[in-house]
Order: sequence, then structure tokens, then C-alpha cells
Amino acid sequence: METPDFGIPPRLASRMSMAEQHEYLRTRLSRRRTLMTAGAVAGGLLTGCSGPSGPAAAPASGAATATSRVAGAAIAPFGRHLAFGADPRTRMRISWQVPFAVRRPFVRVGLRPDDLGRRIEAELRDLHTPARAGVRPAVEQYYLHAALDGLHPGTTYYYGVGHDGWDPAAAAHRSAIATFRTAPATPERFVFTAFGDQGVGRSASANDDVLLRRRPAFHLHAGDICYADAAGTGSTADGYDPRTWDLFLQQTEPVARSVPWMVTTGNHDMEAWYSPDGYGGQLARFSLPDSGFDPHGTPGAYSFAYGNVGFVALDANDVSYEIPANLGHSDGRQTAWLDRTLGALRAARDVDFVVVFFHHCAYATAKHASDGGVRDAWLPLFARHQVDLVINGHNHVYERTDAVRGGEVGRAVPVGGSTDPVRDGTVYVTAGGGGRNLFSFPSGVADSYEGHVTAHDAVRSFRWTASRATEAETVEWSRVRYTGFSLLSVEALPGPRARLAVSALAQDGSRIDHFEVRRSQ
Repeated sequence: METPDFGIPPRLASRMSMAEQHEYLRTRLSRRRTLMTAGAVAGGLLTGCSGPSGPAAAPASGAATATSRVAGAAIAPFGRHLAFGADPRTRMRISWQVPFAVRRPFVRVGLRPDDLGRRIEAELRDLHTPARAGVRPAVEQYYLHAALDGLHPGTTYYYGVGHDGWDPAAAAHRSAIATFRTAPATPERFVFTAFGDQGVGRSASANDDVLLRRRPAFHLHAGDICYADAAGTGSTADGYDPRTWDLFLQQTEPVARSVPWMVTTGNHDMEAWYSPDGYGGQLARFSLPDSGFDPHGTPGAYSFAYGNVGFVALDANDVSYEIPANLGHSDGRQTAWLDRTLGALRAARDVDFVVVFFHHCAYATAKHASDGGVRDAWLPLFARHQVDLVINGHNHVYERTDAVRGGEVGRAVPVGGSTDPVRDGTVYVTAGGGGRNLFSFPSGVADSYEGHVTAHDAVRSFRWTASRATEAETVEWSRVRYTGFSLLSVEALPGPRARLAVSALAQDGSRIDHFEVRRSQ
């Protein structure tokens, strides 16, 4: 029998908001999912038990524990990824994936690899993606999350993930033990890295290798994480394959199992199948700091402080004029929260610098150029609170501005230069060379980077407006441009001469840009 097509016709989807598309799908799919889930339970799929010819019903006797342990021993965890809790000094979140649901998942943690004495229960979040005719079968995915609180600052911990039948403390699984380190109690030198627009493939994996060599305390991912949604319009008419996430988490595990992976939300991360705002998939796969104004409604908006730097992640889908699927979905609450959060960070005694990261570009000249919605909603707040550095993705290039003040160049910041945000304004970095296919700059605009510096000329570009039209602009602020794969590496130094030493690295590890941020007060 032919599988029904449960998608929304593209013409209809183009006229529907994210919430309307979700309601349409929920109504059509709810009965089918109920029947499928009931069948899976009856067949034992949700118990993690299987027989030689497929799923088998869970035993009803005392033998159930032994049977589930045998089955659990064959289900290997994968895709481990870390994230800080609200306080990186004392809280860590550990997430991973299993191919089938398992019994009693947990994390073991300790101060030595041979003594994982503390056991923390984990939460199972399942994610169902319905079938669409000619595209794929239905997909079931299972994600586990454990919250580790009450940790000691500046301490290295060893951990292993497991479930009934699979114990990281057992000799057979000790090779899977990994480490993480909590933030120090008082500010000290540290490095963080950043990029967006990664995807799955050789170039994406190569950037992870460069990242690891920097030995960062954590990594900022500026959205468009794996591209399971290929089109990125936030519509159910987008091509979508959730199995891309399985590949991505396997690819990322060598880094993210030890380096907290702090993600925010890009347009390709709006997955209309799961929730009215398209963020159900992100909520299932990631555990992020619960410091946001609305962590369930806008999971990509949160803040944390590490050492002498405060960090703010934002969901730019909420303000984007270019891709309006979620435009205004927070009803202004995210922007109000941003104002409060920037004020609190700027007033904090131990915070020297404030870094903000999100997906859509405030200032860029490549394919997507600049988003007027970001400029209108947030740039006045960045100026009011003297934000020191803004990191974006979206354009698959590296591009960096001079210090921008009031929409104009406040101070030229050439390669190797320095800037004072109090006096000069904010530097905006597009770090979109994370691994996905690269873009180019406008015709006639040359790359300009360390070792290949051209004359600094004005660039003809555009910005997106509220009417979703583009408006041409000629800009002076585009200072450094590079079209290869790359990442950002930032060294934060506290003390009387506190500074952010910012470098951009090509995929071979060579430096393509560097500058410093120092505050006069």
C-alpha cells in the first residue's frame, strides 16, 4: 500500500506561518502517530528489547531485567555533546544519542577515570519525524540528557554515559570515558572558538580538527548547525532528513564530548515538523543554559559568564526581515530580555567584556548581506551597553568590520589593529566558514586578509528591509574578507590590561586576521 504524503503542499505552506503549519501537521498526523507508537510499544521497541527476527514484546516476569540488560549491551551510545548550565563554574549538561530507547539511562562521573562513583539519572527525549511519500520512512530518534550540578570550579571531571546493560565503569567500556573542565572560580586566561554554518562533511570535520588544536574552554556555534533542513525557510515544503543529525552528532563527538558546544538557532535550524515555532527538534537534541527569558519557547536565547567575559546567545529568526517564518514570535520579549541581560552583565564586577553571538548578519556583504531586522531591533542596545564583539554566521565566508558606531566607521581596525568599544564602537565578525558550501563576495570585491591585503575600498552591498525587499547601500565598514573555510579563536586575558585577542584561522591553521579589543573604562 502506498504511504500517504503528510506534507503540506508548497503553495499552501508559503501562505502559512510556522504555527499554522505545525497545527496543520499535528491535526493530520496525531492519529497516525498514536497508532504507530502503540504498535511500537506492543512490539517492544520502546523497551530497548529485540528478538532474532525483529522487535519482541517485553517480558512480564522477573526475567525482564536480565533480558533488557542483554539488549542494552548491544545499544551503544553515540554523539556525546556538552553544554554549560547557567553557571559554568558548577553546572554541566551532558547529552547523547542512542539508536533505540533504553532503560534507566545515566551518567557516571568522578575525579579519576577508575572511580566514576557518582551516578546521575538522565532524561530520555524521543523525537518522531513522520513519513512523507517518496522521501523517507518515519524516523524515531532518542536523545538523553543529564544535568550535573554542584560541581567544583576549575576542576577536571571524568564521565561516562550508559544505561541498563551498558555501564561505562565496566572494563569493556572504559575506553568511552571522556573529560570536561568547569570554569575557574576567579577569572584567568582562556580561549574560546566560534563559527557557524557547519553541516556534515570533510570540510566540517576538518574545522573541528583545527578547533581542537586551539584547546578552547568552549565553542560558540552561531547557527545552521547540520542542515537537516536543506532549504532553511522554516517551511514543511523544505527538503528535510532528520538522519543528518545522526551523522552530525557522530562527526562532532570527538570535540563536543570534552568541549562544551554552545549553539544558537539559525534559519536552517527551524524544523517545522516538531512544534509551532520549529524548535522542538532543538529542544530534543540540546540542553542549554536555563538563563534565557523563555528557554522552552526560544531555546537559542540564553546567557552565561566565563572568566571575565559575559556571553549572550540570541535567536535572530525572531527579528529577521530576510527569512520571516518566525519574525516576531517572541512578541518583543527576547529584545526586552536582551536589554536587561546586557545591563546586568555590564554592571557585573568581574565582567570586563560582553560578547553576543547569533546567526543572521548585522553587517556583511556576501550572499545574504545585512539583515535590517537585526539592525533595527538590537543595534541600539549593543550601542547603549557598549557590546565589545558580535559574532554571526549565515554568510558562508569570513568577514570582519571596522569598529562600527552609529552605522558608520567609528575607527578603522586593520589587520593587527586594536579598538576601544567605549570610544570607537563594536566590531562585527561573520564567521560563517564552518564547513558548508562557501559563498563569494560581490562581483569585483576582492578578498582582503593577512598576507593578501588589498586597498581598502568602499563595497556596494544591500540590506533586507521590513517589506522583505532589499535596499542597496555602499559601505565603508567591510575591512577583512576571506572566502575559505575558517574559524574564530579568541583569547581572553583578565587583569589591569584586560583584552580580547581575536584571531581568524584558515582550515590549515594559518592566521588570516587578528586584532585586539581593549576597553578604556
